[in-house]
Amino acid sequence: MKELVEVIAKALVDNPDEVVVTEEKDGNHVTVVLHVAPSDMGKVIGKQGRIAKAIRSVVNAASNKEHLIVNVEIQ
Repeated sequence: MKELVEVIAKALVDNPDEVVVTEEKDGNHVTVVLHVAPSDMGKVIGKQGRIAKAIRSVVNAASNKEHLIVNVEIQ
């Protein structure tokens, strides 16, 4: 899941070198934390959170195949 979030985020931002993704696993629960440059925060979140919601939807669809519960946090 970490790689998926990283690829999506790097495609969206102006500063792809500043994208950092960490992943914490606890059984079948996974928390993916996405850090981007402050100037790119709006591009990752989008208007009314639409892009963030889309990222979470794609990750959840991919995680269903592996029977994981994934939470994506954007910081």
